[in-house]
Amino acid sequence: MKKKIRVLSVGSLGKDGRISPFRWDQGEALKKAGVNVDYFNVREGGFKGYGKAYFALKQYLRSNEFDIIHAHYGLSGMMAVLQRKVPVVITFHGSDIWKPGVRFISRIASYFSAANIFISKALQKKAVGFRKKKAHIIPCGVDLDTFYPIDKNESREKLGWAEDGTYILFSSSFDNPIKNYPLAKKVVDQIPGARLIELAGYTREEVNLLMNAADVLLITSFFESGPLVAKEAMACNLPVVSTDVGDVREWVESGDEGFIVDRKVESYLLKIQRILGKKDKGRFENQKESRPKSINIPNLNSISLELMDVYQGILEKIQKLRLQN
Repeated sequence: MKKKIRVLSVGSLGKDGRISPFRWDQGEALKKAGVNVDYFNVREGGFKGYGKAYFALKQYLRSNEFDIIHAHYGLSGMMAVLQRKVPVVITFHGSDIWKPGVRFISRIASYFSAANIFISKALQKKAVGFRKKKAHIIPCGVDLDTFYPIDKNESREKLGWAEDGTYILFSSSFDNPIKNYPLAKKVVDQIPGARLIELAGYTREEVNLLMNAADVLLITSFFESGPLVAKEAMACNLPVVSTDVGDVREWVESGDEGFIVDRKVESYLLKIQRILGKKDKGRFENQKESRPKSINIPNLNSISLELMDVYQGILEKIQKLRLQN
């Protein structure tokens, strides 16, 4: 019987003090696939925060054994590779490559890791100077057991929303400067009676309900890594209007209700009004339809198998080196 791989997922906590949803979903999916997963969290930012986390990680590894450390983002990756006891896999998500100061640290970390993962081809292309010999392109997957179509009116009733109202879902919290809330507000302010809904502080199940109840997902970000929220929306048959960030074009353009626009109010309005026009014609009478076959949504379960292949390849290489010595 093959021994279970033991993985320590390392990453920083969000502003709400929780593990990032994509990291949690990935870890739990790996558990379902037969991997033992534990979580180590960086609780404070800055050099002081990561310095404290490094010593805490070293202490944690003295009393716990792992085969692989899987770090998310370059700063966590740098902290993880400083210990030399356990091989490290780093997933680069975007901001760790686009931001100049963080990029430098991320690039160094990439040379000391056992494998590097980029969540899109576009991101890997931007990672000039990173170690790519052991690179893999593995997108963040969507949990299709959590995100799926539900009847629109049923969803609105549960949320207490008006059946004939216009609800536009913002991709994140309003106070996240990267997400460019001011542009989203300008757009929605020009749509009579429309409400802009902040996507923050909800459980994954509640987000699924929101996506099924809303009319449009609006992404106005200055830059993004995925964004995963676009794929989750597509899994719920929620139309997406987004600026061209991350790998969003790859997923949104493959659907019938997705639009990529430039960062102008008029461009967003044109596409949103087109979507709302279809709504008025009865587009959402049967929201509980099957997912569009044209959308190749990355399933979290299949992503887990790809990650397991990466882990297994590293462990096999280590075993081979041990035998040679």
